[in-house]
Amino acid sequence: MSDLVKSLEREYLQDRPEAVPVGDLRPGDTVRVFFRIVEGKRERSQPFQGVIIRKRQTGGLNDSITVRRTASHGVGVERTFPLHGPRLEKVELLRSAHVRRANLYYLRERTGKSARLREKRRFKTSAPSETVETED
Repeated sequence: MSDLVKSLEREYLQDRPEAVPVGDLRPGDTVRVFFRIVEGKRERSQPFQGVIIRKRQTGGLNDSITVRRTASHGVGVERTFPLHGPRLEKVELLRSAHVRRANLYYLRERTGKSARLREKRRFKTSAPSETVETED
């Protein structure tokens, strides 16, 4: 890639608000993604809550996450969100799970109790920069 493109990417990443915790997101995390949707002349924010089954990190502006949720009647819905896209408002981290895979595609065939992930609890100490992680 040319130096001009890299410099433009760096400028865009520095101007991006901190509403998207790119470094904190991992596969297995339950997140609520707020995405702007255009309907005719109006624009609104729509939340999409689910489990991250894939995170693509290229190091540039092409980073994305794939979020899966179970909709009505047990139908699975997956949506891929570009993390540095202009329509992404914010990402809320709701829960973290202990997983041993980088891609959780096996959740596509599972429903009910077999689709549950073991929760990983993150306890914060008094210092704001330190995080202690424990696994049950």
